[in-house]
Amino acid sequence: GLRLSVDCANKSESDLNIDIAFAYPFRLHQVNFDAPTCEGKRREKLSLIGDFSSSAEFFVTIAVFAFLYSLAATVVYIFFQNKYRENNRGPLIDFIVTVVFSFLWLVSSSAWAKGLSDVKIATDPDEVLLLMSACKQQSNKCLPVRSPVMSSLNTSVVFGFLNFILWAGNIWFVFKETGWHSSGQRHPPDTMEKQPSSYNQGGYNQDSYGPAGGYNQPGSYGQVGEYGQSQSYGQSGPTSFANQI
Repeated sequence: GLRLSVDCANKSESDLNIDIAFAYPFRLHQVNFDAPTCEGKRREKLSLIGDFSSSAEFFVTIAVFAFLYSLAATVVYIFFQNKYRENNRGPLIDFIVTVVFSFLWLVSSSAWAKGLSDVKIATDPDEVLLLMSACKQQSNKCLPVRSPVMSSLNTSVVFGFLNFILWAGNIWFVFKETGWHSSGQRHPPDTMEKQPSSYNQGGYNQDSYGPAGGYNQPGSYGQVGEYGQSQSYGQSGPTSFANQI
Protein backbone atom coordinates (compact mmCIF):
# COMPACT_ATOMS: atom_id res chain seq x y z
CA GLY A 1 0.00 0.00 0.00
CA LEU A 2 0.90 3.66 0.13
CA ARG A 3 0.81 6.34 2.78
CA LEU A 4 0.00 10.02 2.30
CA SER A 5 -0.02 13.07 4.54
CA VAL A 6 -2.24 16.13 4.43
CA ASP A 7 -0.93 19.09 6.44
CA CYS A 8 -3.72 21.61 6.70
CA ALA A 9 -3.25 25.28 7.48
CA ASN A 10 -5.07 24.53 10.69
CA LYS A 11 -2.81 21.88 12.21
CA SER A 12 -5.62 20.36 14.22
CA GLU A 13 -7.34 19.31 11.02
CA SER A 14 -4.25 17.65 9.53
CA ASP A 15 -3.78 13.94 8.96
CA LEU A 16 -0.19 12.93 8.42
CA ASN A 17 -0.77 9.19 8.10
CA ILE A 18 -3.36 8.25 5.50
CA ASP A 19 -2.82 4.57 4.71
CA ILE A 20 -4.24 3.14 1.51
CA ALA A 21 -3.94 -0.62 1.17
CA PHE A 22 -4.67 -2.49 -2.05
CA ALA A 23 -3.92 -6.02 -3.21
CA TYR A 24 -4.92 -8.75 -5.66
CA PRO A 25 -7.21 -8.79 -7.62
CA PHE A 26 -6.69 -5.00 -7.86
CA ARG A 27 -10.27 -3.80 -7.90
CA LEU A 28 -9.04 -0.35 -7.01
CA HIS A 29 -12.44 1.28 -7.31
CA GLN A 30 -13.42 -0.73 -4.23
CA VAL A 31 -10.45 0.54 -2.19
CA ASN A 32 -11.79 3.32 0.03
CA PHE A 33 -10.00 5.73 2.36
CA ASP A 34 -10.80 8.85 4.39
CA ALA A 35 -9.03 12.16 3.89
CA PRO A 36 -9.38 15.48 5.69
CA THR A 37 -10.93 18.40 3.85
CA CYS A 38 -9.17 20.99 6.00
CA GLU A 39 -12.57 22.57 6.51
CA GLY A 40 -13.30 21.90 10.12
CA LYS A 41 -13.54 18.33 11.29
CA ARG A 42 -15.28 17.13 8.14
CA ARG A 43 -13.62 14.29 6.26
CA GLU A 44 -14.34 12.97 2.82
CA LYS A 45 -14.52 9.38 1.72
CA LEU A 46 -12.58 8.65 -1.47
CA SER A 47 -11.67 5.61 -3.51
CA LEU A 48 -8.98 4.77 -6.02
CA ILE A 49 -9.74 4.64 -9.72
CA GLY A 50 -9.76 1.58 -11.95
CA ASP A 51 -10.56 -2.12 -12.03
CA PHE A 52 -7.70 -4.31 -13.19
CA SER A 53 -8.98 -7.59 -11.84
CA SER A 54 -9.62 -9.18 -15.24
CA SER A 55 -5.99 -9.23 -16.40
CA ALA A 56 -4.70 -10.18 -12.94
CA GLU A 57 -7.18 -13.04 -12.48
CA PHE A 58 -6.59 -14.31 -16.00
CA PHE A 59 -2.85 -14.41 -15.38
CA VAL A 60 -3.23 -16.23 -12.07
CA THR A 61 -5.74 -18.70 -13.54
CA ILE A 62 -3.36 -19.68 -16.34
CA ALA A 63 -0.55 -20.09 -13.82
CA VAL A 64 -2.64 -22.36 -11.59
CA PHE A 65 -3.87 -24.58 -14.44
CA ALA A 66 -0.39 -24.79 -15.93
CA PHE A 67 0.98 -25.91 -12.58
CA LEU A 68 -1.73 -28.55 -12.18
CA TYR A 69 -1.21 -29.86 -15.71
CA SER A 70 2.56 -30.02 -15.21
CA LEU A 71 2.04 -31.95 -12.00
CA ALA A 72 -0.35 -34.41 -13.66
CA ALA A 73 1.93 -34.82 -16.67
CA THR A 74 4.87 -35.62 -14.41
CA VAL A 75 2.87 -38.37 -12.70
CA VAL A 76 1.85 -39.82 -16.07
CA TYR A 77 5.43 -39.75 -17.40
CA ILE A 78 6.76 -41.59 -14.37
CA PHE A 79 4.04 -44.12 -13.51
CA PHE A 80 1.94 -44.54 -16.66
CA GLN A 81 4.49 -44.48 -19.46
CA ASN A 82 2.91 -47.43 -21.30
CA LYS A 83 -0.57 -45.94 -21.32
CA TYR A 84 0.92 -42.59 -22.32
CA ARG A 85 2.35 -44.07 -25.53
CA GLU A 86 -0.64 -46.29 -26.26
CA ASN A 87 -2.07 -45.53 -29.73
CA ASN A 88 0.02 -42.34 -29.75
CA ARG A 89 -2.86 -40.51 -28.04
CA GLY A 90 -0.84 -39.38 -25.04
CA PRO A 91 1.88 -37.55 -26.98
CA LEU A 92 -0.70 -35.92 -29.28
CA ILE A 93 -2.74 -34.62 -26.34
CA ASP A 94 0.41 -33.46 -24.63
CA PHE A 95 1.53 -31.64 -27.77
CA ILE A 96 -1.79 -29.85 -28.25
CA VAL A 97 -2.03 -28.82 -24.60
CA THR A 98 1.56 -27.54 -24.64
CA VAL A 99 0.84 -25.36 -27.69
CA VAL A 100 -2.32 -23.99 -26.07
CA PHE A 101 -0.57 -23.19 -22.79
CA SER A 102 2.29 -21.50 -24.63
CA PHE A 103 -0.18 -19.21 -26.36
CA LEU A 104 -2.09 -18.55 -23.14
CA TRP A 105 1.11 -17.71 -21.27
CA LEU A 106 1.97 -15.13 -23.91
CA VAL A 107 -1.50 -13.57 -23.88
CA SER A 108 -1.90 -13.55 -20.09
CA SER A 109 1.59 -12.20 -19.48
CA SER A 110 1.07 -9.40 -21.98
CA ALA A 111 -2.32 -8.55 -20.50
CA TRP A 112 -0.97 -8.55 -16.96
CA ALA A 113 2.01 -6.40 -17.97
CA LYS A 114 -0.42 -3.81 -19.34
CA GLY A 115 -2.64 -4.17 -16.26
CA LEU A 116 0.30 -3.71 -13.91
CA SER A 117 1.33 -0.58 -15.77
CA ASP A 118 -2.17 0.81 -15.22
CA VAL A 119 -2.07 -0.19 -11.55
CA LYS A 120 1.16 1.75 -11.09
CA ILE A 121 -0.42 4.83 -12.63
CA ALA A 122 -3.60 4.54 -10.57
CA THR A 123 -1.67 4.11 -7.32
CA ASP A 124 0.93 6.75 -7.99
CA PRO A 125 0.96 9.01 -4.90
CA ASP A 126 0.87 12.20 -6.95
CA GLU A 127 -2.22 10.96 -8.80
CA VAL A 128 -3.96 9.95 -5.57
CA LEU A 129 -3.27 13.31 -3.98
CA LEU A 130 -5.14 14.96 -6.84
CA LEU A 131 -8.29 13.17 -5.69
CA MET A 132 -8.31 15.08 -2.38
CA SER A 133 -10.06 18.40 -2.26
CA ALA A 134 -7.73 19.67 0.48
CA CYS A 135 -4.73 19.22 -1.82
CA LYS A 136 -6.24 21.61 -4.36
CA GLN A 137 -5.72 24.49 -1.94
CA GLN A 138 -2.26 25.97 -1.90
CA SER A 139 -2.44 26.70 1.82
CA ASN A 140 -2.41 22.99 2.54
CA LYS A 141 0.60 20.73 2.05
CA CYS A 142 0.04 17.24 0.67
CA LEU A 143 3.00 14.88 0.49
CA PRO A 144 3.58 11.18 -0.18
CA VAL A 145 5.02 9.41 2.84
CA ARG A 146 5.48 5.94 1.37
CA SER A 147 5.12 4.72 -2.20
CA PRO A 148 3.75 1.25 -3.01
CA VAL A 149 6.29 -1.51 -3.50
CA MET A 150 5.91 -3.09 -6.93
CA SER A 151 8.96 -5.37 -7.01
CA SER A 152 7.00 -8.58 -6.46
CA LEU A 153 4.48 -7.61 -9.14
CA ASN A 154 7.28 -6.83 -11.58
CA THR A 155 8.76 -10.24 -10.83
CA SER A 156 5.45 -11.91 -11.64
CA VAL A 157 5.47 -10.35 -15.11
CA VAL A 158 9.03 -11.52 -15.73
CA PHE A 159 8.18 -15.05 -14.63
CA GLY A 160 5.12 -14.97 -16.88
CA PHE A 161 7.21 -14.35 -19.98
CA LEU A 162 9.82 -16.87 -18.82
CA ASN A 163 7.05 -19.45 -18.59
CA PHE A 164 6.02 -18.62 -22.13
CA ILE A 165 9.59 -19.20 -23.33
CA LEU A 166 9.78 -22.46 -21.36
CA TRP A 167 6.50 -23.84 -22.69
CA ALA A 168 7.20 -22.69 -26.24
CA GLY A 169 10.62 -24.34 -26.16
CA ASN A 170 9.05 -27.53 -24.87
CA ILE A 171 6.84 -27.76 -27.97
CA TRP A 172 9.69 -29.25 -30.00
CA PHE A 173 10.48 -31.95 -27.46
CA VAL A 174 6.81 -32.93 -27.15
CA PHE A 175 6.47 -32.94 -30.94
CA LYS A 176 9.29 -35.47 -31.18
CA GLU A 177 7.20 -37.86 -29.09
CA THR A 178 4.28 -37.77 -31.52
CA GLY A 179 3.75 -39.93 -34.57
CA TRP A 180 3.87 -36.84 -36.77
CA HIS A 181 7.60 -36.51 -36.18
CA SER A 182 8.38 -40.17 -36.89
CA SER A 183 6.21 -40.25 -40.01
CA GLY A 184 7.85 -37.12 -41.32
CA GLN A 185 11.29 -38.70 -41.35
CA ARG A 186 12.22 -40.31 -44.65
CA HIS A 187 14.75 -43.09 -44.76
CA PRO A 188 16.42 -43.45 -48.17
CA PRO A 189 16.17 -47.00 -49.58
CA ASP A 190 19.28 -49.11 -49.62
CA THR A 191 20.30 -48.98 -53.27
CA MET A 192 23.49 -50.86 -52.73
CA GLU A 193 22.73 -54.43 -53.69
CA LYS A 194 25.15 -57.18 -53.04
CA GLN A 195 26.46 -58.51 -56.31
CA PRO A 196 27.94 -62.02 -56.44
CA SER A 197 31.64 -61.96 -56.97
CA SER A 198 32.52 -63.68 -60.18
CA TYR A 199 35.71 -63.98 -62.07
CA ASN A 200 34.07 -65.52 -65.11
CA GLN A 201 34.45 -62.26 -66.97
CA GLY A 202 37.62 -61.23 -68.66
CA GLY A 203 38.76 -64.78 -69.44
CA TYR A 204 38.97 -65.97 -65.80
CA ASN A 205 37.15 -69.10 -64.72
CA GLN A 206 36.93 -70.33 -61.17
CA ASP A 207 36.44 -73.92 -62.35
CA SER A 208 39.93 -73.94 -63.78
CA TYR A 209 41.50 -73.51 -60.35
CA GLY A 210 42.85 -76.51 -58.63
CA PRO A 211 42.85 -77.15 -54.91
CA ALA A 212 46.36 -75.78 -54.67
CA GLY A 213 45.23 -72.35 -55.80
CA GLY A 214 46.96 -72.71 -59.18
CA TYR A 215 46.27 -74.55 -62.45
CA ASN A 216 46.79 -78.21 -63.11
CA GLN A 217 48.14 -77.78 -66.60
CA PRO A 218 51.84 -78.68 -66.72
CA GLY A 219 54.24 -76.27 -68.29
CA SER A 220 57.13 -77.22 -70.47
CA TYR A 221 59.31 -77.50 -67.37
CA GLY A 222 56.83 -79.60 -65.33
CA GLN A 223 55.80 -76.64 -63.19
CA VAL A 224 52.28 -75.50 -62.39
CA GLY A 225 51.37 -72.25 -64.17
CA GLU A 226 50.79 -69.30 -61.93
CA TYR A 227 48.16 -67.59 -64.06
CA GLY A 228 46.37 -70.63 -65.43
CA GLN A 229 48.18 -70.68 -68.77
CA SER A 230 50.77 -73.19 -70.10
CA GLN A 231 54.22 -71.70 -69.85
CA SER A 232 56.44 -72.37 -72.79
CA TYR A 233 59.63 -70.62 -73.69
CA GLY A 234 59.92 -72.15 -77.17
CA GLN A 235 63.24 -73.93 -76.49
CA SER A 236 63.88 -77.46 -77.88
CA GLY A 237 66.53 -78.94 -75.59
CA PRO A 238 67.55 -82.60 -75.47
CA THR A 239 65.14 -83.33 -72.71
CA SER A 240 62.25 -81.85 -74.63
CA PHE A 241 63.13 -83.88 -77.73
CA ALA A 242 63.34 -87.10 -75.74
CA ASN A 243 59.93 -86.53 -74.27
CA GLN A 244 58.45 -86.10 -77.67
CA ILE A 245 59.88 -89.50 -78.72
